[in-house]
Amino acid sequence: MYLVWIGVVLIGLKAAGLGPFAELSWWWVLAPLGAALIWFEGLERAFGLDRRTREHERVERARRERKDRILRDLGRPSGRSAR
Repeated sequence: MYLVWIGVVLIGLKAAGLGPFAELSWWWVLAPLGAALIWFEGLERAFGLDRRTREHERVERARRERKDRILRDLGRPSGRSAR
């Protein structure tokens, strides 16, 4: 997220024409946003840091445990132990 904020600040400084940022190439100004895109769309998922993936795993685990508990309460073996 820091890369996104840095990119937004650099765009603001370039657009306002303040200091040395007015002379800075647009490639340098937009580079942090490109790096953020690469991080959020590629590296974060590759390293398993994606919040959506962790949340999905947590929900699936809770669903499995709930199913096993219900089957156990009914006196039936759970789906995992019967296999």
